[in-house]
This record gives sequence, structure tokens and C-alpha cells, in this order.
Amino acid sequence: MTRLLPEQTRATPSPLERFNTAPAAGARRALLGCLGCPRWADRLTAHRPYPDLGSLLAASDEAAYDMTPAELAKALAGETLPPLPEDAYEAAHMALGAAHAAYEARFGHTFVIYLGDAPPGEALDRALEGIRSRLANDPEEERVVAAEELRRLARSRLISTLRGAENGATSHIRPASGRWRASSGDRDGSS
Repeated sequence: MTRLLPEQTRATPSPLERFNTAPAAGARRALLGCLGCPRWADRLTAHRPYPDLGSLLAASDEAAYDMTPAELAKALAGETLPPLPEDAYEAAHMALGAAHAAYEARFGHTFVIYLGDAPPGEALDRALEGIRSRLANDPEEERVVAAEELRRLARSRLISTLRGAENGATSHIRPASGRWRASSGDRDGSS
């Protein structure tokens, strides 16, 4: 009598495992969806595999801290303004538009701010407050602040991307035919 072996089951790989084993070009493209700095994406791609999310986030932070002024300028140029909530008052649209225009005229790039910890009803107020307070910065001081905000955004986008891949939601990095690629999802948290 032939004895059948129990069917071997293989656990579905985690989003981090899929990221770690994705082709380098796909991982790089996906990372560029989190932060538009090629050297940052190259460093994170080259240092795979990461044993856990904390290690990936630490590597992301380190690579972001090492951005040159030219890399920061390129990353900032890739940032876009998210739409205001549809129910925002016309005055809010005008105030935010005027504040963004003043910021861009002073610093030459889009205003970025991490709003991931802001309750949804307070995001607009925090963005306006942030622009107004940062307009007083000198250009070098603002470069440092903008770099820190980009680092925080990249960190948040990596987490969101991996969570999105885990639950099948649309995200910046998602599995498609066994490959990872950047999606057209918006870059939440930036203003």
C-alpha cells in the first residue's frame, strides 16, 4: 500500500519578502514612487534583503539623510500638491493656493509636509500653518526642513506601500505577475 505524504503547504510570502526578492529594476521603480531620488532607491535596492520592516525603514532614513542638495532638489521637483478635499471652502482653496505660490516663489520648489499624524479635519490647517511658519526660514534652513519632511514622507510611503501589497490594495509598490512595480497611486501626506 502506497502511503501519501501530506500535501506540503507553503505560506504566502510577506510583502517584505516579495520586495526583497523582486527583480532589482522593479524594486527600484517602486521605491522611486516613494521618493524621487535615484541614489536613495539604488541604495535601498542594493542592500536587500531586509530582515524586517524596521531595518528597511532605518536604511531608508540613512539614505535620505545622505541626499545631496542636487538630489534633494530633484526629489522636491517630483513632488506634487494633493487635491484639497472636495468639501473644502473656496476660501481654503484660495488661501492654500496663495500660500503655495508664496512658498514656491521664495524657495523654488513645492512645499512638502508630512501630515500622516494629523486628524483628517486638521490637515488643511496644519498645512497652512506649516507653510506660513516656514516662509520665515532662510533658504538653507528650509532645505534642511524640507529634506526632513521628505524623509518622513518616504518612510510613510514605504509602510503604506508594504501594507497595501499585503492586503491587495492599490499602492506605490504592488505585486503584478510576480513583479513589483510603481503604481499610479497618489503620494498621500504631501502638500
